[in-house]
Amino acid sequence: MDGRGRDLRSLRGATALAPSRYVYRAPVSSSPLFQKSKMVWTATMVFLIGLAQRAPKGFGSSITVALFIGTAAFGLHRGGHLDAFVSVYGDPRSVIARMVGFDIRSVTISGLSGLNEQEVLTAAAITPAESLAFLDIDDVRKRLLDMPMVRDVAVRKFYPNALSIGIVENKPYGVWQLEGELSILGVDGRVIGPLNDASYASLPLVVGQGAGARIGDFVALLDAQPDLKPLIRAGIWVGDRRWTLKLFNGFDVYLPEDHPADAMARFAVMVRDHKVLDKDLVSVDLRQSDRVVLRLTEAAATARVELLKARAKAKGGPA
Repeated sequence: MDGRGRDLRSLRGATALAPSRYVYRAPVSSSPLFQKSKMVWTATMVFLIGLAQRAPKGFGSSITVALFIGTAAFGLHRGGHLDAFVSVYGDPRSVIARMVGFDIRSVTISGLSGLNEQEVLTAAAITPAESLAFLDIDDVRKRLLDMPMVRDVAVRKFYPNALSIGIVENKPYGVWQLEGELSILGVDGRVIGPLNDASYASLPLVVGQGAGARIGDFVALLDAQPDLKPLIRAGIWVGDRRWTLKLFNGFDVYLPEDHPADAMARFAVMVRDHKVLDKDLVSVDLRQSDRVVLRLTEAAATARVELLKARAKAKGGPA
């Protein structure tokens, strides 16, 4: 006691550093909703355990690997490193597909003559980060069709890890002259490249703005008249609506906007039956269906004027 009748007590047990034995536990709910959730959780766990027991050999390992990859992907995303990972290894689903054997191990390319395999692979943009399972063959096809030398392409997958690319090349079909520059055209009218090979100089030549896109129409006109084809040097596209044919001897043929093939047939008859190319003419105008307009050479025109004057004078008319 302390002299006043009070018991002395030690203060050590009241310090803030004294160990505490108090543990908080959430009260157990007795609500129906809680009890129902507990039953569902229990049933789910029982089902998963039973499924794992009946799963084939290796299933557990696959689940573990998938869980590991999923966890790693989540960590990369949360850490802001996912973009860097994708740029190096590809998107996570392709990584998983390659791990289970759906990588691209071989690419077979067929139909090449002017192109080479490396050009096709570069344009297709197929990288080691791709997987066959998630490769978008429509995108690959679109990228290849952007090549001027490619007219058509077929891309097929052969699982587990092979890809086939069939190319139909855009063969040199004609030459287009625009503002003094000569370019090689494909069948579809696209420019394949500049004319730097003399072996293509004999291809059909079209001239003028918009003429390149109509190379097929021009060649069809020539093919319809094989006797005229060797005589025609070029087709000039005029006013974005009609052709003027320029022959090797300098003769011009003005075709109409409508039904130019019929006018070509008329001209073929004139060449064969009336020998118009042997006469002193510089052009024939076939733009009107009911008449033909012929233009004489300058010398022939002058001679004709003099002849008419002489005839008039002989008749006693004015000279």
